[in-house]
Amino acid sequence: MIRKKLGQRIKEKRLQLGLSQEKFALSINMDRTYLASVEKGKRNISILNLEKIAKGLNISLSELFQDL
Repeated sequence: MIRKKLGQRIKEKRLQLGLSQEKFALSINMDRTYLASVEKGKRNISILNLEKIAKGLNISLSELFQDL
C-alpha cells in the first residue's frame, strides 16, 4: 500500500512541475520505465533513488513521505 501511495505522490508532484515522465527521468538520470513502475507502486525503491526523485522535485524526503 505504501508503494502505491508513494508512487501517486511522486506522480502528483511531477505533474505539478509540468514534467513528462521522460523529461523528469532524464533530468534525474533515471530510466523512464523504472520511474513509471515506481509511480505505479510496482517497485520497492531504494533510498538512493528516492533521494534522486526528491531532489528532482525540489522537495525534501520528509515532504515526499508526509501524510502517507
